[in-house]
Parts: sequence; C-alpha cells; structure tokens
Amino acid sequence: MTTKQIDYCIELAHTLNFSRAADKLFVSQPTFSYQIRLLEDEVGFPIFERSGKGAALTPAGAQFVSFLAGMREDLKHAIEQGQNFSARYKDSISVSLMVRQAVFFLPEAIRLFEQAEPDVQINPVFQYENGVESFLRNEVDLLFALKEQTRQIPAITVHELFESRIYLIADKTDPLAQKDLIREEDLYGRTLMVGGGSPPALKAVQQRLIASEKLRTINSPNHDTTLTNVAAGRGVCLAPGFLNDHSGQFAWIPFACKESFSCVLCSHKNDRRPAVSAFIDILKELYREAVAFPL
Repeated sequence: MTTKQIDYCIELAHTLNFSRAADKLFVSQPTFSYQIRLLEDEVGFPIFERSGKGAALTPAGAQFVSFLAGMREDLKHAIEQGQNFSARYKDSISVSLMVRQAVFFLPEAIRLFEQAEPDVQINPVFQYENGVESFLRNEVDLLFALKEQTRQIPAITVHELFESRIYLIADKTDPLAQKDLIREEDLYGRTLMVGGGSPPALKAVQQRLIASEKLRTINSPNHDTTLTNVAAGRGVCLAPGFLNDHSGQFAWIPFACKESFSCVLCSHKNDRRPAVSAFIDILKELYREAVAFPL
C-alpha cells in the first residue's frame, strides 16, 4: 500500500466518482482506477461498489477508509514534525506523562530549557495507560510516575519532584466547596465517584470511606468521566493534586488523610546526555521554588 493509493482511496470516498476524483488528483482515470484496483487486491476485499453512476463504499470499505483517513493525518503530522525537527533541532528529549496537567511546571521548564539549549527539543508524550511500557522499550527518554510504580523498573535513575496530597473535587456551587479542609464525616450521605484507575493510595482512602457504609458510590471508568459527572451534579470525587489543571472550573479542597503521592521523574541510567540532566534540574528547581503551590 502506497501513500498515493491511500490518497486516491480517500478522495474517491469523498467524491464517489472516478472521473472527478482523478481530475482532483491530476491523473488519468485509467491510472486512478488501476491504483484503486491494486489496493483492493492487496487488502483482499472490495472497498467500492462500481456502477454506471459512479462508486459507493462497501460496509467494509467505509470502515477501512475511516481508518486510512486517521492514518494519513498521523503520517502528515509525523512528516511535518520531522521537517520542523531537522530544520531547527540537533537532539530531542521525550517526556511521557499520563495527562497534560500532571507536571504543572512542564511548559515553564521547556521555556527555560530552550533558552539555554535552543538546539534540543523537549517533546511531551501523553500516555494515560502505557507510559511505563513505552519507557521500558526506550521509546521515551523520561517518565513521570509515582514512586511506587518505579520499584520494579530496572536500570533507571529516579528523580524526586514533589509530594502530592489528596483533594476532594466538587462543583463550585456545592456547599463542600466553602470548606478549607474536608474530613471523612463531611462526605457522609453524599455520592462519591470511585474507580477509574485510581492509584493504590487513593484506593485505600476510597475503601475506607466505602467501609463506613455512610455514603453512596458510583463507579467511574476514568478521570474525565468522573469530572463530567461532578459537573453534572451526580456526586463528588477524590483525586491526586497533580491532576489539578488549576483552571478554576472545579473546587479542589484538601482532604484530611495521611495518604499522599510521591511524584518522580525517571531517566534511563545509561542516558548520560548533559541536556537530559539540565532539563531535569530545571524542573526540580521549579518545584523546589513552589513550596506553597497546591499539589
């Protein structure tokens, strides 16, 4: 399968007419039709149904073209990124993190780093579930993680960033939003969102609350769904402070408990590039200076 065949297929799916599609791509209709036929022979199923009126997508073809369109956009993005990189940068450092807000000072760290190292690109990679696996395969250079996740990872250096506590997330109109500190008894009679890949420390707090049998719970598959439910007034939730995007959309109130999260950055032990060390030092310094920042 060539990129030309992919482009031909996507265009024909838009026009559903061989002549118009060929004209738009500046090729003859016989050449265009031949390339579509070659593609269908390669994939092993008809993508289009032909008729005197033009073409129509088969059910399998519709699904296939949808996939091709996404793949073509990814390829275009990869080419553009490569062109940008080759024109400006000599090296890159990729940082895997679960969500954008997990490392709140990352944008500032990138800005400061690029002032000192303009030839090195910092490339954030957002991997909600597979960050550790990607790091182990050496697909990324740095990994944001909880310290408890790093104990079984071989050949790494762990750099401590900050300690993050647990917060209650509530709609800003919720009476709980007026409190400076939330205690377990404040949640009695309320509905608490639980689940969604919660780390062990948070699960321990959730289970303690559930065991009280004094509140209701709703299982939520992920953090975004949980926030949607909170915004809809379906309940409240507990979350690590490092998930706070500080947008002001929700009230984040400290929760009284002993549990917290040690947030770290991992690098490969054999990666001795000075630029990697310099970037880590910048990020660590930003967190050291932000002692009073809610995390």
